[in-house]
Amino acid sequence: MLQRLELFPKRYGIYPYIWMIYLAMPIYYLWKAHGLDLYIGVTVFILFILTYRQLYMTSGTSTFSYWLGLQMAAVLVLSLVIDPNMFFLGFFSANFIGWYTDRRMFRRFLLLFAIVQTIPIAVNIKELTAEQLLFFTPFYLIMLISPYGIRTMLDRQQLEAKLDEANQHIKELIKREERMRIARDLHDTMGHTLSLITLKSELVTKLITKNPERAIQEAREIERTSRAALREVRQLVSDMRAISIAEALADAQEMLKSADIELQITGDLGPYGDVPDLTQNMASLCMLEAVTNVVKHSGASQSLIHLERTHDGVQITVRDNGHGMTSTERPGNGLKGMSERLGLIDGSLRITSDAGGTNLVFSFPLIASEPQGGV
Repeated sequence: MLQRLELFPKRYGIYPYIWMIYLAMPIYYLWKAHGLDLYIGVTVFILFILTYRQLYMTSGTSTFSYWLGLQMAAVLVLSLVIDPNMFFLGFFSANFIGWYTDRRMFRRFLLLFAIVQTIPIAVNIKELTAEQLLFFTPFYLIMLISPYGIRTMLDRQQLEAKLDEANQHIKELIKREERMRIARDLHDTMGHTLSLITLKSELVTKLITKNPERAIQEAREIERTSRAALREVRQLVSDMRAISIAEALADAQEMLKSADIELQITGDLGPYGDVPDLTQNMASLCMLEAVTNVVKHSGASQSLIHLERTHDGVQITVRDNGHGMTSTERPGNGLKGMSERLGLIDGSLRITSDAGGTNLVFSFPLIASEPQGGV
């Protein structure tokens, strides 16, 4: 199927066609020409129209300068052979000079353009009256200045296009970060809750024949935990769930107790009212993730959570006496999530592990809130 001939690129809209209205002036002067001048004028004018189209078609390519030089030569010939008023076709070339993004090429062609436009005036200066010179001068100056304005306008359009692209990219990054946040929240807040439900369910299975009353009590706790998990999911949909350090310690204690893992909590137990809510939330989720890993993977019988205030922040240690991590084990989503969350609050994570157990130490800086009701 034959492709339809494109007169001008569609991205320019009707802009190239509007400029063609000004071609009526040279046609008027060509109509008045005779003999050889007429043939030369028509030929060069057709060449000028061809360069006008090609400059739109070759914008941003290496041949753009060739067609622009050819167009300026056509304007010079028409101004010298047909009529000095053909000089005004230079507005077309001035427009295209403003398209250069390279400063060196822009200045080179602007200088060449100034020379080309000066020649017809210099050649016919004896024949031009003072009124005609006064008429040509402001237009000559406008031609030399207009490329700067056009270049500034195009630079601004390109900047706005890049800004729109950057904004779109930022939106995509925000969406991606939001998806990652939801994934982390689901893993961190729901992971330990579901682990607790699993452990209690196993405990109920063991107790249902040995101690029915205890089994009923544990089943009720499973119900309460599952309802709490449902609330957590609802909160995740609306916003990130905030957990305090004290609440995280209580949840960790309950989880480890259900797994028959002895827990010892030492150090500075708070209160941590001077720690911002966001920082407490991130630290608490990291603590619960660490405890979940102890329950799921360590095979430990004892665990320790140690909280300590340092000179610039808070340090939390979660230790177990399990079998430790082997050198071939890769960090899972839990540890990656901990690192990402700590990164959001300028915190850090250190992991040491051997046959005697695993030691997780995460710390974060503490920025004290400004006193209320300042001076």
